Amino acid sequence: MSMFQDFLKSGESNERRCDTPEALEKRRCSEKNIFNPEPSVDPLKDAELQNKKENVVQLRPQNLNLKLRVGVPETFTVTFKRAEGYPIDLYYLMDLSYSMQDDLEKIKTLGQEILNTLMRVTNKVRIGFGCFVDKVGMPYVSTVKAKLANPCPSRLDTCQPAFSFRNVLRLTEDAREFREQVSKQIISGNLDSPEGGFDAMMQVAVCQDEIGWGNVTRILVYTSDDTFHMAGDGRLAGIYQPNDGKCHLNRYGLYDKGNEYDYPSVGHLSRVLSANNIQLIFAVTEKSVPAYKALSELIPQSVVGELKNDSSNVVQLISEAYGNLSSTVLLEHLEAPQGLNISFKSHCGNGEPSDWKKSGKCNNVKIEQQVCQNCTVRRSEALRGASFSLKVNVETLCACNCGDREEGSPSCNGNGNLECGVCSCNKGHLGQKCECQRQGARNTTLTMEALCRREKDSQLCSGQGICECGTCVCRGHFRGNFCECDDSSCGRHNNKICNGQGICDCGTCKCHANYIGPTCECSTKTDKCTNKDNVLCNNHGDCECNRCKCHAGFIHDFLAEWTLDVLNACASWLIFQTSVKLCIRSLSNAQHMCSSNTLTRTFTHPIGAIDMTALVLGSSVSGVVLIGIAIIIIYRVLLEVYDRREYRRFLLEQQNVQWKENQNPLFKDATTTVFNPLHSEY
Repeated sequence: MSMFQDFLKSGESNERRCDTPEALEKRRCSEKNIFNPEPSVDPLKDAELQNKKENVVQLRPQNLNLKLRVGVPETFTVTFKRAEGYPIDLYYLMDLSYSMQDDLEKIKTLGQEILNTLMRVTNKVRIGFGCFVDKVGMPYVSTVKAKLANPCPSRLDTCQPAFSFRNVLRLTEDAREFREQVSKQIISGNLDSPEGGFDAMMQVAVCQDEIGWGNVTRILVYTSDDTFHMAGDGRLAGIYQPNDGKCHLNRYGLYDKGNEYDYPSVGHLSRVLSANNIQLIFAVTEKSVPAYKALSELIPQSVVGELKNDSSNVVQLISEAYGNLSSTVLLEHLEAPQGLNISFKSHCGNGEPSDWKKSGKCNNVKIEQQVCQNCTVRRSEALRGASFSLKVNVETLCACNCGDREEGSPSCNGNGNLECGVCSCNKGHLGQKCECQRQGARNTTLTMEALCRREKDSQLCSGQGICECGTCVCRGHFRGNFCECDDSSCGRHNNKICNGQGICDCGTCKCHANYIGPTCECSTKTDKCTNKDNVLCNNHGDCECNRCKCHAGFIHDFLAEWTLDVLNACASWLIFQTSVKLCIRSLSNAQHMCSSNTLTRTFTHPIGAIDMTALVLGSSVSGVVLIGIAIIIIYRVLLEVYDRREYRRFLLEQQNVQWKENQNPLFKDATTTVFNPLHSEY
């Protein structure tokens, strides 16, 4: 931006001060008067990395102020050091369907062992417990009255009624309480193989207060021996309302909206788990491992471990899975404003840095190992897992801090302050130099507006500006007392204003040296009109715009060397012309030198007959090909129109569909009543 107060021409707006340094210097603004602010990075919170129990800092810096210019990237470094002993919240979510009976008995004795194992890698551990079965309704759970009360396959066994999800124990440090609450649990049962684990995981993630999640590493251990229901399966029971992703636990810890909302989708569940920084461990039996590995690929920060049939290896599985989870450092941005491009380069300490990517990731990071990420700009970046975040405040450099404020400046007629070469007028004054005092009387305003009209009935400032204090302030490239001059309206040659060889001044080209013409299209040089002997057009022509224009009876000398084949080709091009001179004259304009070789001397042989075979054959083949391409294009367009119409009809039918709950017509009630026809005779 130019800071020189007399830089603008008459009528030019203040916006013309802003341009590239080269353009400003070309417009005679000296380098010392150009203000060109540079982007900067200012750490607002930059605490040292530390491993103290009361205050663990793994990410540095924590808050940045970033000043940016449009189109100019800025890079800063983020450092992460994996701390030893970071606190852990572990929630154990268990499938209580009947096939998990032996697993439940084993878990009742493993609470203390799980805590002891995690205490080896951290100073503070809390553990919680929850369980799930499935939605209470057909075809997931039998709705026969007796089966609702005791869903066990055998009447000799005792099972608790089925439920969707129950939060049994909030996160606690007391292993004894964990053991007591788990020991009270009784197995349940359902009908179909897939389980309702998605409903349970959604409630565990969104019910922050009920579960008791803290600002620590959050781990959810999910154990099951079968696959899962997901979005859309609820329609089998007449449940068509999508999952709302909200907490619906009653005062007993039960999820009581299971028969109102469908199961969540994989994408919905993944997004909620990520937003709440919950790392997921799937502990499943051998037959279910492939399904959960495929699911794990869609959920960030999740791993799969194979669970023995009686869950005897669950402690070892949790320990190994925790090591895999916490050794991955992922840096990415959340909710960046539109228009900001963010990329990361990872320095993981294992050799060469990675390429620039949309997220930074380092695997197998050991305890006390430090990794760095280079980030080019922008808003808010956060690490997955523990809730450590780096906040980046982005400020766009749109104002100038020139440091040359002059209050009551004479350049502003004493009616304003001079800042960056521009007058900031006091109240009641206006104009580029605050030379005008605002008046309230209508006739005064009309008088001032009259000064902004070129003619009595013309537009104010020619319609290209606003009238301030009787002076036009023009928009864009317009200038002049009445904004009548447009420095971009000059004629073009070779698609360039003034042929790139002049300056547009109020609609007229002012050409540079050696160029003339309305658009500076004509060069006054003669270097292309002279031969090696420095003779101008062989003395048989005139040099116009650095090109020879031959006198009558003279042609360009390159025709003297033309062969009969070349002239035949020329005649073929002019199929129905009787005079070859037309062709020669039309082609002769491409050269600059003139000689005494006339048309008569050029033709020493007669022109041969014209062979039309190639022309006819080529035209026929081209026509067939073009017709075929046109037919294919028309067919594809019609097919696309048809497909779009069918797809719109399909969407409309989907919106109008209504699912109703109906009784299975093949179902027979277990109770049968028979009347004795002879009963009335006794």
